[in-house]
Amino acid sequence: MNEGLTPVAEDYVKAIWSASEWGASPATVTTLAQRFGIAPATVSITLKRLVARGLVVHEQYRPIRLTEAGRLEAVRMVRRHRLLETFLVERLGYRWDEVHDEAERLEHVVSDAFLDRIDALMHHPAEDPHGDPIPDREGQVAYPAGARPLTDAATGSFRIVRVSDADPERLVELDALGLRPGRSLSRAEDGDEIDGRALELPEHLARDILVVPE
Repeated sequence: MNEGLTPVAEDYVKAIWSASEWGASPATVTTLAQRFGIAPATVSITLKRLVARGLVVHEQYRPIRLTEAGRLEAVRMVRRHRLLETFLVERLGYRWDEVHDEAERLEHVVSDAFLDRIDALMHHPAEDPHGDPIPDREGQVAYPAGARPLTDAATGSFRIVRVSDADPERLVELDALGLRPGRSLSRAEDGDEIDGRALELPEHLARDILVVPE
């Protein structure tokens, strides 16, 4: 572990890693500025510090990359975040749309021993409430094979494996429709169905859902 890493640095490496986790475009100064709600110049200053710490590679006009040390730090923080989200939902009764900010605060302060205990208490969950895989202690991450956005799925039966947690309001909408990881739905030429009932699914919600064929 990179000793003395600040919460800001931890947030940056996690954001850089998460940006391209599900096949999206790599992080840039602009996207990080939008993510944190700060000026691009402030992002550039922080990136220089991370480069000096050996965590990031940042070349002009190229996407930001993590070094191996940076990747390990990022995955460590992702593990913390997703275990905490799972604990908050499963053991403390939080809704899945209200755990992100709470986990963001806690992930910087809880000890590794605490994380190991809640991991064991929950019998080592493989995914968080949104279907994002929880990295193991060695930094390995297991993704569902063949996962694709629902918007790219043809007709047939599918199982939801992940929903985006980027927008809490959309999570509320998805929950109201019964669209959670593990649920099944079918697609046909004349529309979608879940539990035998017609499903009116706006495209902006369909884009937030990853599925695998059943």
